[in-house]
Amino acid sequence: MSAAKIKKGDKIVVLAGKDKGRTGAVLQVMPKDDKVLVEGINVHAKHRKPDQSNPQGGIERKPAPLHISNVAVADKDGKPTRVRFEERDGKKVRVAVKSGEVL
Repeated sequence: MSAAKIKKGDKIVVLAGKDKGRTGAVLQVMPKDDKVLVEGINVHAKHRKPDQSNPQGGIERKPAPLHISNVAVADKDGKPTRVRFEERDGKKVRVAVKSGEVL
């Protein structure tokens, strides 16, 4: 398995879909499904009936996963960039292709 180019906590830009152009932080990466969960992006509402754990019921809003191909790491200026791996000081690091900065 190759190393992940997008990791939890990364700032990303959505490239396609209803939230195209929006940015957010990665909450979870699901490598087996090639999906990511992004804070505040692709939020879906689920209507919940009252039950013992939630006596009030109501509408629950939570982010749904996005396919990893529809997101890119945000560079320092907030624009999308690709990621490459380089060896610096004897360590393998992720580097933004546009700016050359270590992520």
